[in-house]
Order: sequence, then C-alpha cells, then structure tokens
Amino acid sequence: MLNWLNPFRNLEQQRQQALKKAPPGALRDYLSVPFVDKTTALKQAPIVALDMETTGLAAKSNHILSIGAVELIDQRIKLNSAWYRVVKLNQQLKQESVVIHHITDDEMQEGRLLEQVLPELLQRLQGKIMLAHYKKIEQTFLNAACLKLYQTPFLIPTIDTLTLAQRILERRNHTIQSNTLRLFNLRHYYHLPRYKAHNALMDALATAELFLALAEEIAPQGDAHIGQFIG
Repeated sequence: MLNWLNPFRNLEQQRQQALKKAPPGALRDYLSVPFVDKTTALKQAPIVALDMETTGLAAKSNHILSIGAVELIDQRIKLNSAWYRVVKLNQQLKQESVVIHHITDDEMQEGRLLEQVLPELLQRLQGKIMLAHYKKIEQTFLNAACLKLYQTPFLIPTIDTLTLAQRILERRNHTIQSNTLRLFNLRHYYHLPRYKAHNALMDALATAELFLALAEEIAPQGDAHIGQFIG
C-alpha cells in the first residue's frame, strides 16, 4: 500500500518547479493550484474523465482533433458538465482517419484553434484528477500542446481505467488477450451499455462509467482514498 505515495509527492514537486518556469497565461494559472492530496476520499475527489480523437498516435507528428470531458464528484457523473470541442487544423484530414472518428473537413474547419481550446480545458482540469482509458494518449498529446504553446510541460495526477482493469484481471488470473483491455470490451465485461466508439465525448462518458464499475470492485465498502487509484 505504500507504493502509491511517491507518485503524488514527486508530481507535486514537479508542479511547483513547472510553475516557476511557466509564462503568464492559462498553463501558469492551471499550475498555480495544488494537486489533489493523496489522502482525499474517493467520494470527495474532483475527477474529470477525458478523451481525445487525434489524427494519429504519435504526438510529435500528429494533432488533437477533438476533446470530450465530463466531471465526476461523489462517485457520480455530472452530465451537465459535459464538454466537447473540435479543434481546427490547417490541413486536410486523411480519409482513413475520417472513417474512424467521423469528423469531416467541413466540421473540423468550423472548430476552434488549439490555442483557444487548450485554455478552456486547462481551466476545467485545474485542481482535479484526470481520468482516461490508456492515459498515454491524453498525457503525451496534452504535454506536446503545452510545450508548443507555453514552453512548459503538462502535469496532472491521472487515473487510468486500463491499468486498473489489468490489475483486477491479473489478480483473478484472468487470461488477458490483445483486445481484452480495450474500452468497449471491458464495458461488455462489466455489463455496461454499448455506445458508439470514437466520439471523444461519448468515450469520456464510457470511461467514467467503467471507472465507477472498477471502483466498486476495488473498494466495495466505499471507503477508498484517491491514492489507491493513481498510477
């Protein structure tokens, strides 16, 4: 149980260091608020489920195309907090990409520039915990965006539903195949409703619902603290 202490301490130290270097603006404002304490009860922890659609998987050469987010508090999803943005890019989308995320060039051109969307997102994430399924995508793309716009890295405590599910299945000696840990396969495993995939807001909601199912299994008595889920 002691292993979860270090990530919090190190991340908070990184936040303080990044705050000193961040230029005035949205990221500095975001970093000015301390991260959620590791001992915070899960029911009291402010969480934002986040998902992105991107033009590819490599943050150095690809771009954020859309972002969806929804908040959780008291282990309940706040549907009135749902937030969705399409990011305007100065390029045409590849056909194979459009087939996956169903965002057309016309819809993309009606979106907002990343420098307009990112401050909105940072304000929503300020003082909260990010929840994602396979957090590497959200973390690497947001980090690349913050380095580009603010010359400062993006930092946030994060819960990864893929990691939590893997721990549970391994503890059960469950055979994990290549597609077992996909978001919608895990939702099927937990008897959650089927949603249309590859819409950032719907995937954020799907991740939030999956997290509630996982949290119930990890801490059925409802007495968990947030440090048990970060990692």
